[in-house]
Amino acid sequence: MLRPTFTRITAQAGLRRAFSQTAARPLARITVIGNLTDNPEIHATSTGREILRYIVASNAGPRDESGNQKASFFRITAFTPEGRQREFIQSLSKGTLVCVEGDATMQVYEDAEGKNRTTLNIVQRSIDVLRRPRQTEDSEGYAASGAQ
Repeated sequence: MLRPTFTRITAQAGLRRAFSQTAARPLARITVIGNLTDNPEIHATSTGREILRYIVASNAGPRDESGNQKASFFRITAFTPEGRQREFIQSLSKGTLVCVEGDATMQVYEDAEGKNRTTLNIVQRSIDVLRRPRQTEDSEGYAASGAQ
C-alpha cells in the first residue's frame, strides 16, 4: 500500500537506487572471525583442479564452569590460482586469527549409513590476517614458528 506512494514520491524527487542500476539478486554471504586450526592445505578436485582448504574455529557464547566457550568449526575452500595470493594463504600457520568473507551454500548428502546430512560450504571471497600466533623460543633461544 505504501510502496506505490513511496515509489511515486521518490521518482518525482529524482531519487533512485544510486548504488546500482541492476536488479537486486539473492545472496548468501558469511563472515567468520576465528583461528586457523591447522595450516591450509592444497587438495585436488575430481577434475584435477587444485584448491586450498582450511578450517577456522570461532568461539561464541558464555563460558562454562571451566572457563571454556563453545567452538564452531567452519570448513573454508579457496579457488585461488597459483601465485602470490595462494602463497600468502599457504604461509599462514595454525593459530593465526583471520577474518574470512565467503559465499555460503547448504548441501544435503547421504552418509555411509544412508542418513541425510546437511553441511555448510563456504567459498572464500577474501581473507584478512588479524593477528599471527605468538612465536615461542626453543631451549636454545631460537624463535620457533607454528609452521613445519
